[in-house]
Amino acid sequence: MLRYGFMQSALVAGVLVGVMAPTVGVHLVQRRMSIIGDGIGHVALSGVALGVVAGWAPTGTAMAVAVAGAVGMELLRGLRRSEADVLLAILFAGGIAGGVVVLSWAPAGGSMNLDAYLFGAILTTTRTDLLVLSGTVAAVLAVTVGWRRALFAVSVDEECARAAGLPVVPLNLLFAATTAATVVASMRILGLLLVSALMVLPAAAAMAMARSFRGTLVAAVAIGAVVAVVGTTAAYYAGLPAGGAIVLLAVVLFAGASGAPGAHLILRRLLARGNAAVGRGRPAVGPARPGIRSQVSLLL
Repeated sequence: MLRYGFMQSALVAGVLVGVMAPTVGVHLVQRRMSIIGDGIGHVALSGVALGVVAGWAPTGTAMAVAVAGAVGMELLRGLRRSEADVLLAILFAGGIAGGVVVLSWAPAGGSMNLDAYLFGAILTTTRTDLLVLSGTVAAVLAVTVGWRRALFAVSVDEECARAAGLPVVPLNLLFAATTAATVVASMRILGLLLVSALMVLPAAAAMAMARSFRGTLVAAVAIGAVVAVVGTTAAYYAGLPAGGAIVLLAVVLFAGASGAPGAHLILRRLLARGNAAVGRGRPAVGPARPGIRSQVSLLL
């Protein structure tokens, strides 16, 4: 398998996405916003359609539209919950409806195969794709890992985080844009309809096993990387769609982590060893009230 260049690229791409997506998913699950990845995927479809019809790079247009949509979702989240839910639902439906309408403007007889964007095509990953994906992964990890303490504080209690001096609104907008970038960067690997699952399932499985936020983050990344490699390998040997195989494996691991007490004990021991190997430096979040300090201290 590894003697083929396309499989080498596919495995590297799988690992990159498997590491990147769960770091975003951990924060989404903590914020109870797991479904927003699907919404951004719907909005990104309009960007893909615009790029296909206009003859531009679909990934670039999808990135621009998805970031704009994610920022809009975040602004809507500031409204009352009942109104925000309805407006977000409208935005989700409007995204995919817009994509369908834009595609109808394409010239007759043109190539409009969107399967690679909807369901992924990891086996077609090129070296150029890997370079772009690597840069995106580095930028995403700089936010989700580098700013993890501040993001965690905002997730726990925005009012306390604001009182502690954290820039809550800019952090939320930055995280929304980061989520959009993760969805778009992963769409050729897993597909717009499946990438949200790799963001949420490893995080949910990790939360069932870990006892701290840092442990959850480490476990989620490990699970994401493992399911990406194993799923891609299974897809090669069994002739399965890689995106579907990766997500189904993540579902199985989530089910096992949620319902097998023995697995909890084994994985918690492994996580404890992993946490002990991580440096003990704890960057400060900033001046905060005792309540937020005690909550943020759970992170490490």
